[in-house]
Order: sequence, then C-alpha cells, then structure tokens
Amino acid sequence: MTYTRRHFLKGSIALAGSALTTPDFNFYIKKGKPVLANEVLGHNGFTYRINKDWGKLDSSKTPVNNCHEMVLDSKGRLIMVTDEPKNNIIIYDKSGKLLKTWGTEYPGGHGLSIFNEGGEDMLFISDPNIGRVDKTTSEGKILMTLKTPHELGIYKKEDPYKPTETAISANGDIYVADGYGSQYIIQYDAKGNYKRHFGGKGDEDTQFSTAHGVCIDNRDKNNPTLLCTSRAHNSFKRFTLDGKYLSTIFLPGAFVCRAVINGENIYSGVCWSRLKYLNQTPNSGFVTILDKSNKVISNPGGTKPVYDKGELQLMVQKEPLFMHCHDVCIDEDKNIYVCQWNANKTYPIKLERV
Repeated sequence: MTYTRRHFLKGSIALAGSALTTPDFNFYIKKGKPVLANEVLGHNGFTYRINKDWGKLDSSKTPVNNCHEMVLDSKGRLIMVTDEPKNNIIIYDKSGKLLKTWGTEYPGGHGLSIFNEGGEDMLFISDPNIGRVDKTTSEGKILMTLKTPHELGIYKKEDPYKPTETAISANGDIYVADGYGSQYIIQYDAKGNYKRHFGGKGDEDTQFSTAHGVCIDNRDKNNPTLLCTSRAHNSFKRFTLDGKYLSTIFLPGAFVCRAVINGENIYSGVCWSRLKYLNQTPNSGFVTILDKSNKVISNPGGTKPVYDKGELQLMVQKEPLFMHCHDVCIDEDKNIYVCQWNANKTYPIKLERV
C-alpha cells in the first residue's frame, strides 16, 4: 500500500478529534463517527475486542501516572509498574481486580522484567529518573541493586545513564538497556558483575537511536539471541548473547517499545506512528504482532501490514483508540493487556482475542 498525503491528512483529522476528549474507551473515532468499542481490531486471525472496563481502579486510592510495563507471574497475576510514587507496583488478577500494591521509591518506575529463579519469581525494576536497576522479589524485597556504569568505570562522568529496561538470560545474565541515557546495552552476570557493553548512540547497524528495550528471543531453543529496540530507527536489532550484531527487523512507521515473545510470535507496543508529513505524531500508538519469520501479521489499532516485493510498507495508526502504547503483556488465552504512556493517567486496556 502506498501512503499519500490524503492518508496522512485523514489520519491527522481523526487524531485531532480524539485528542479533544479524555479517553474512556466507550467509543473511539473512526472516519469522524463514534464507533462502539466492541468492534474487532487486528488482522490475519490475530483479532481482538476491547474490554473497556478491565483494570479500572479508584484513582483516589490507587492512582497511576504512566502505565509503563506489565508482566505475568507464575501465579497468573498481572504485575504492572507505574511512575506514580504512591504505588509503583500494582498487582491485578486476570479479571482486573486489584490484589495489592507496593513500592514508593521509584519516581520514574519504567522497566519491569520477570525471571524465575529456583522456582521463585524475581522482578527487575528500571528507573531512568534516578539511574537505578533493582532486583526484587515479587513482593518487593530488594535483593540487589546493579552498579551503574559510572561506578563500574565504563562511562565518563559526563555520560548520562538512564536505564529503561532489562532482560535476563537462562544462565541469569542481566542485560540493561540504557535507553534514555548513552544507549548502550550493559551485560552483567547473575551476581551483578560487569561483563561487557555494546551499542551506543548512532546510525550504524551496531548502534541505537533510543535503545528503549531489550528481550531474550528464545524461540530457537538452540540459538537464543537478544532483540534490542532502536525505537527512533523503527527497528528491533538482533545481537548474539555476547553482543555481536546479527540483523535488523525494520518496522517502518512504528516507534516500537520492547519486544515481547509469546509462543512463536513477537508482540510490541508502538508508542508513536508517523502520520502527516511522516512526522513522529503524538497520540498515534497501536500494537504490532510478528510471526515466527519476523513478518508483521497484525496491527491492532493500526493499518493492515502490507509487503511489496518482500518489503514491509509504512504502517500507521488507523483507529485513534490508543495514545502511546508503551508495553504489552499476553496471557495464556492470548489476550493482550496494553500499558500506555502519556495517556491521561488511564489504566491498562485489555484486548480480548476473538
């Protein structure tokens, strides 16, 4: 599909209409008309209906600022991190009922990863505001704080460090994405000892432009790799577990956040797309889903993926339901829970698979 000025204008007009109201997800705007929120979104069998009531809480008691990331623990609970200092961690059951909250010390609570260690769930919390990565129990006990690159002597004093995400390999190695700082991936062993770092800001294949996320791609059990986000490049970049560049998955128009592996698929929130004049456009997020061959097969809230002579064409927001999709979490029924940044302090949105 070729995108013309008419497509961008149409998307921008719809976008402007959606920005005038606080999203309560009773409806969204499509071609200037309100549409009931039970419309099916997505493509190629990866289709979903919106559950607009899931996870809404009493904001006077359990507020959120940005709903940054969410993981599913071994007990079937959904654990979310927010940069609301009254309750950094919010734990839901799958019906959307609040189970508990904890944490008041992460003013920029941003990254949340989970790792099973000896049968127990461990969390890794990243806070770019204070330059800190903690390993905690699922109930909030801090077990380890990783040394910063400055403490390790691998950054100069003037080099910023603002970690946004972690990933943990099968042997316990910890990978930290310094996504809002100097844009390196920093590798530690399971005890927090420094091993190496790679990447940095730039436009080479081995470098990043907003190294926002990092993920272990273990779909090939004999050859796990790292999928590192280069958000402003609209890309995931693949590396070996010891930091050697392998390839790039280019996703034109999609400012992707971290990759989330579920089964044979990659899922990701798209924080912005490109609309009028190909600019990075506010409030233009959607969700993107890739198959086992790393081809995009569905874009809930976005345009249908089109390949021309094997090359993926520009993808943009279609329905302005989402504002800035910052993360997704997938349950065993393949429902998607969408966390949003800068979305009027709204709670996560559940997309129920149909």
